Amino acid sequence: MADNKSQDARSRNMAAIKGKDTKPELFLRSALFCKGLRYRKNVKSLPGCPDMWLAKYHTAIFVNGCFWHRHKDCKYAYMPKSRTEFWMTKFEKNEKRDTEVRERLKENNIRVLTVWECTIRKMQSSENDKENTLNDIIRFLNSDRSEIEL
Repeated sequence: MADNKSQDARSRNMAAIKGKDTKPELFLRSALFCKGLRYRKNVKSLPGCPDMWLAKYHTAIFVNGCFWHRHKDCKYAYMPKSRTEFWMTKFEKNEKRDTEVRERLKENNIRVLTVWECTIRKMQSSENDKENTLNDIIRFLNSDRSEIEL
């Protein structure tokens, strides 16, 4: 199936997608701050430049878009209908980089928390989901687990 936008228009759309300070990140940062959790944003000295760094808990937080980071079994992680070979290659590189970053962080005894875009959407639409997810995050921070995805 052909794309309904010109290649230039599609390129402009994709280039406009931000890499940091996205709406899901802003929402999660605000919610964590309200729970008394303090963090630094986009710490470049850490592998992968995590979206948030909670030094007290030695934890890196990534807010991942389901489409870009290929959230397994998620409706938002669809394959575009045009230029599929390009997208498959891009997604494979993203997944490989994400895996390498997580491994490097764990080698440095840094815990990794990944919050998916679809989880943020649920949090935004339901106060109950928001509280449950924030409680899951707090439980993780107070546990001895090294990694979790929500």
